[in-house]
Amino acid sequence: MGVQRGRDSRIRAPYRWTIVSLPPFQHLVDAHWRDVARLAHGLVGPVHADDVAQQAWTQALAAYPRLTHARNLRSWLLTITHRCAMDHHRTARRTSPHDDPSSLAGAPVVVPPDLPDGDLWRRVAALPERQRDAVLLRFVGDLDHRSVAAALGTSPGMSRRLVSDAMATLRLDLTDPEDPR
Repeated sequence: MGVQRGRDSRIRAPYRWTIVSLPPFQHLVDAHWRDVARLAHGLVGPVHADDVAQQAWTQALAAYPRLTHARNLRSWLLTITHRCAMDHHRTARRTSPHDDPSSLAGAPVVVPPDLPDGDLWRRVAALPERQRDAVLLRFVGDLDHRSVAAALGTSPGMSRRLVSDAMATLRLDLTDPEDPR
């Protein structure tokens, strides 16, 4: 493999394969399973969180051998989890309700556990979708703004703006109008 000349007569280095040293996938699971489960819970709720987390781990395992970098594997996993949650929401919108409600009589009823700060989580769930996702990725997923932006497909400035707008809305909702502070 010799030196190549391009159309503009510049000398270009020969193409080289980059060798990436990835840790075993089980090490990744051991280090980040709580983060993936917590983010899935925040994005889709307690009933479907396990399904979304499992789907994220399955997709990550399938893509892991083709990964060309080992820079921020946690962010990579949380991005996959966010995309699986969005797929879950899209699928849930497409499903049609049952025509016959009596067919659901035998279905088990799952009662979600009481969450600490339940009022706060209800207000977070009421935020617009992009603001809610940005807040969950930033604070539940503990990602920096650059990683939040990568997960949402926006710029870091836009992720800052989404988090800032969401926090301002939550502050207004949670502030007591009688409090003089």
